[in-house]
Amino acid sequence: MKVAELLDRRRQNWTELERYCERMQTSGSAGKLPPAQMSRFAALYRAACADLALADSYQLPQNTVQYLHRLVGRAHNQLYRSRKFDLAAWNKLLFTDVPQQIFNDRCVQLMFVIFWGFFILSAWLAYEKKMWPDFAEKVLGEEQIQSLEQMYAKPIDELDRGGDENAAMAGFYIWNNPSIGFRCFAYGLLVVPGLLLLLSNAITLGASFGYMARPEVMAKEGQNFFHFVTAHGPFELTAIVLSAGAGLRLGMSWIMPGEYSRFSSLMKTGKEMMPVAMSAFIMFCIAAFIEGFLSPSPLPYAVKAAVAVFSSGILAFYFVILGFPRRNTSGT
Repeated sequence: MKVAELLDRRRQNWTELERYCERMQTSGSAGKLPPAQMSRFAALYRAACADLALADSYQLPQNTVQYLHRLVGRAHNQLYRSRKFDLAAWNKLLFTDVPQQIFNDRCVQLMFVIFWGFFILSAWLAYEKKMWPDFAEKVLGEEQIQSLEQMYAKPIDELDRGGDENAAMAGFYIWNNPSIGFRCFAYGLLVVPGLLLLLSNAITLGASFGYMARPEVMAKEGQNFFHFVTAHGPFELTAIVLSAGAGLRLGMSWIMPGEYSRFSSLMKTGKEMMPVAMSAFIMFCIAAFIEGFLSPSPLPYAVKAAVAVFSSGILAFYFVILGFPRRNTSGT
C-alpha cells in the first residue's frame, strides 16, 4: 500500500494540474502562460504520467486510474494542441529578430569582408593584366578558361530552351546550389577549412568575372557570360556568405564554449543559427528560379541588370536597414 499512499499524497499536484488545464482551455492558447508557469505545467504533466504508470502497474482502484487517464489526456491535449497563428510574433521574427541577428553576427560580418574583399581583388587582378599578367591563368587554369569560353560562346537568344527544360534546370539548380552553401557550412565547423573554402570560392569566382570582363573577351563570350549571371548573382553570392558565416559560428561554439559543455554549446548555437541557415537556403532557391527561367531568356540585358539591382536593394534593405540596431524607445 506504500504506492497508494504515495499517490494519495500527490493529489495536490493533480489538482494543480487541473487548474492549469482549465486556465489554458479558457485562455485558448498554451503559449499565453508565462514561461515559469509553462515549465511548472510541463513538470506536473510528466509527474502525472509517472503516477498513471504506477497506478496501472499496482492495480489501484479503477476510479483513480480512470481519473489519471482523463487528467493526463486533458493535459496532453493542452500541451501539444495546435496553436493559433500569431501574425505579430511572426512579423517580429521575420522583420526584426532575423535581420538584426544576421547583421550583428561577427562571424557573418567576417565572412562578408573576406568573400567580397578577395572577390573584388581577384576580379581586378584577372581583369588588369599589368600587375599580375597571368593571374587568371594561374587561378583558373587553361582548361577552365577554355570551358568558360566554350560555355558562353553561344548568344543567350540562341539557346532556345523551352519551359520544360527551364523547369528542369531550375530543379537542378535548387539541388546543386545549396550544396555549395552546405559545404561552406560543414567546413565552417572546422573553422580553418571553412575559411579556406570561402577564400577559394571568392578568388575563383572573382577571377572568372574579371577574366570574362576583359575587353578582348567581353566582345563575345564575356557579353554572353554577364547576360547569364547578372540576374541571379546577388542572391546566390549572398547565400554563400551566410552559409559560411553560420558554419563559422558553429565552429567557434565548440572551440570556445564558454560556460557550457562543448556539446551543449554546439546544440545551443545550432538552434540560434537556424534563421541564418534558412535565409541562405531561401536565397539559393530564389537564385535557382531566376537562373532557371530569367537568366537564359532572350530578354534585354537591361531587364536582367534591373533585376540584379532590385535584388541587391531588397537584400540591403532586409539585412542592413532592418538589421541595423535600433534604440529602445521605451526609455529603459
